[in-house]
Amino acid sequence: MSPTVRGFLIGVVTVAAVAGAAAYAYVGAGLYPIGADVPHAPLTLHMIDRLRDSATERAAQSVRVPANLDDASMVASGAREYAEECTGCHLAPDQTHSALRAGLYPQPPDLGHEGIDNDAEAFWIIKHGIKMSAMPAWGRTHSDPQLWSLVAFLRKVPNMTPAQYHVLAGDDKALAPDVPAH
Repeated sequence: MSPTVRGFLIGVVTVAAVAGAAAYAYVGAGLYPIGADVPHAPLTLHMIDRLRDSATERAAQSVRVPANLDDASMVASGAREYAEECTGCHLAPDQTHSALRAGLYPQPPDLGHEGIDNDAEAFWIIKHGIKMSAMPAWGRTHSDPQLWSLVAFLRKVPNMTPAQYHVLAGDDKALAPDVPAH
């Protein structure tokens, strides 16, 4: 190895070590604003989003999606589960806000209106959760069939009216669909 290349590599390693030590000291000093009411710096947010998206996409590659996700009873079961466990953060078709959601950062996706893009990834996220996002690992308390019913429901919710949702969820709002959401 030539002296020029060796000098360059030593310089790169030195700069990386100093940058790493500085970052570690910054984190250790508690200077980063960790409160959920202060947004991340743009670079931090970009890195977190990239980490989450890449990691969940990779982890979901081994998930096998069942063929029966269009089964009406599975969708209805998912709607009931969603109404019970998920609307506080992810909203229902007739919700635009919730007190719990207002305090969350990062803001969870509005699944009550948007649904999901990838069945396997949605299942993996519901089952394993996402660190530092308030998304719990429902796989610790729910069976895989229960989690797949949520995925089945989330595939259908973007095309549901609030009244259809409430009928599937089995609640009394189905009897009075014109009542505005709180």
